[in-house]
Amino acid sequence: MTTTYPPEPALSLSPAEALNRDCYCRTLNKERLREQLEADPSLQGLTDKLLKTRPNLFSSSVVFVSEKVQAQISSLVAAIERVASLPGYQAQALSRALPVAQPAWGPQGVCMGYDFHLSRQGPQLIEINTNAGGLLLNAALARAQVACCEELGGAFVTSAQQSALAQTVFDMFAAEWRLQRGDRPWHNVMIVDSAPQAQYLAPEFELFRQLFAQHGKQAHIADPSELQWVGGRLLYQNTPVDMVYNRLTDFYLEEPAHKPLRQAYAAGALVLTPHPHGHALLADKRNLIALSQDTLLATWGTTAADRQLLSTSVPTTRLVTPERADELWAQRRQLFFKPVAGYGAKAAYRGDKLTRRVWAEILQGDFVAQALVPPSERMIDVDGVLTDLKFDIRAFTYGGQVQLLAARMYSGQTTNFRTPGGGFAPVIVVADEETR
Repeated sequence: MTTTYPPEPALSLSPAEALNRDCYCRTLNKERLREQLEADPSLQGLTDKLLKTRPNLFSSSVVFVSEKVQAQISSLVAAIERVASLPGYQAQALSRALPVAQPAWGPQGVCMGYDFHLSRQGPQLIEINTNAGGLLLNAALARAQVACCEELGGAFVTSAQQSALAQTVFDMFAAEWRLQRGDRPWHNVMIVDSAPQAQYLAPEFELFRQLFAQHGKQAHIADPSELQWVGGRLLYQNTPVDMVYNRLTDFYLEEPAHKPLRQAYAAGALVLTPHPHGHALLADKRNLIALSQDTLLATWGTTAADRQLLSTSVPTTRLVTPERADELWAQRRQLFFKPVAGYGAKAAYRGDKLTRRVWAEILQGDFVAQALVPPSERMIDVDGVLTDLKFDIRAFTYGGQVQLLAARMYSGQTTNFRTPGGGFAPVIVVADEETR
């Protein structure tokens, strides 16, 4: 006799999940966005340039998360940075890093980014970035929203909260200076990236330049090839550089054009943030292996509470090696593969999309395999058509504290800023059911 069972009841949705499914409203006010991005006269025309040349940078809607998810993300970020301060953890992380990453000059690293997918088990850490872009763009975007209904009005970020965030961002850089230089005065800061005007997030460099200028600092945007290492000082146009806000994706400053910056950093001759030491400790994807191994964490003295949090929030991650090739290939549909020094989802692959050709390339490179956590979805209105988009959550942090949550909406395997209706989106935190 065949026994039949009634179908399992559908999982009930939290208020945030229900809003992501059922609230299609457009909340972006473009005129308000213009006001926020062009607060300084020197930035006039920035909004038109952004919307014309980067039409999928900003979504017209928002993403909702629960208070519980917000609290879990904050707790996990703090736990990871506590673990990263343990001598055993630091020893294993730095053992595989280049010499330039070994010194610890004091700064913690500005604009950290922790990226999450949301699951029924809570937020799942996908990766950590030491030079996460988008903080000031998302701050402006959050200020440009209008509540889509009276019930949600109180959940939207107020102008007072956003003004406080702008001050917090500058204070972050000031704190970096004090950690290395104490009470000595600082006068200038360089915002450095390769061919900066050609970068997709180049408009944000102007926002940072404006922020520094508002606090009395000389700020310039430059390619690292414009810097010189002369007589123990890093110079830009013959002027000594006090601080560099580093947006390079050459995390260990290995490229020939970055030699002056590498020499200055190695000598402790400037405050560089973020820096190679921070990348080695947090952003190298091999650190996800350690963070997902409970036994190893215990040997380093990680508290039981932090280990429990990590065990439920960091998907199991393994190093891809020839010895594991057959095992990982067999399990590929449940895995996501990414390069150990990757960024921006470049050369990252869902296992169920792999071809044999790409798999051979992965085996020849330095990759990790992470347990696949599918992204959540958000239903939005795109030109009158209801469209399901995926999203992830980025926590911008400093010193283990979350400064801002933002979302990135997209279609396809990874975030791409090419999806109609997609792009950066503010995160609106709504009350959990039991607190409503």
